[in-house]
Amino acid sequence: MSKLSTKHLLGIKNITPEDIQLIFQTADNFKEVINRPIKKVPSLRDVTIANIFFENSTRTKLSFELAEKRLSADVVNFSASSSSVKKGETLVDTVNNILAMKVDMVVMRHPNPGAHVHLARHVDCSIVNAGDGAHEHPTQALLDAYSLREKLGELKGKKVLIVGDILHSRVALSNIFCLQKLGAEVAVCGPATLIPRHLASLGVKVLLDLKEALRWADVANMLRIQLERQDIEYFPSLREYSMQYGLTRALLEEVGKKDLVIMHPGPINRGVEITSDLADSEYSIILNQVENGVAIRMAVLYLLAGQAKTA
Repeated sequence: MSKLSTKHLLGIKNITPEDIQLIFQTADNFKEVINRPIKKVPSLRDVTIANIFFENSTRTKLSFELAEKRLSADVVNFSASSSSVKKGETLVDTVNNILAMKVDMVVMRHPNPGAHVHLARHVDCSIVNAGDGAHEHPTQALLDAYSLREKLGELKGKKVLIVGDILHSRVALSNIFCLQKLGAEVAVCGPATLIPRHLASLGVKVLLDLKEALRWADVANMLRIQLERQDIEYFPSLREYSMQYGLTRALLEEVGKKDLVIMHPGPINRGVEITSDLADSEYSIILNQVENGVAIRMAVLYLLAGQAKTA
């Protein structure tokens, strides 16, 4: 297979295991490109991409913009905070106005779950989901799984633990879908108040004790506590959360884990979900995730642009 089964990347739920493998193979080639002295290829020289962010983002937006420029695309950045959306214009009208300027593809982050699906039904271009509320963040899941494949090889049968604020995390849901499609086992761990009830129905193990969870796991993906999304208090204090669910070297030694792989989608709250010495340790592949994010996003944009030309 040399092309994706879909015109958009709306979520991991909407793509096939074959799509994921094709994205990984394409990213392998682009990873070689971005490690050359000249880090640019002319693959999307005739393509204009709009980055439309209705929520603040630093890392994801920067990673997409770098990926676009490495592919020689023309890039337009649109900030909703100073846009006509504030004046009451609809999402579809806003994007159609941008497309009328001969933009070929849209990368969008939006606070409302499902905004990308709604948009894809009403506009004539490829849409890439850069995060929709607490729903999905597909390119983060792809770069996480790609980084694990690089570290561990085949993901089939590997045990991946996701720790933290599962309830408010778009990263968690996309990771669950992606890892399961690649044959991994997935468990979540955190305070009961931060674990959605429906997770068990997705075939995910739910563990409330971090020591027990770490003994089970090959990989620990530590999520940030998203205080900005929390409208009530889900646990007594950050200090108490850290004592119960923070990852430390002493804890790893206590559970006898010498080969655990540690991940984090960033930004890290050092000393809350993970200590600094572990985040920067031999266990961690956090910086590999950041590097691989550019290669994965290059692969997604390149493959979707190819779909648009053959559509």
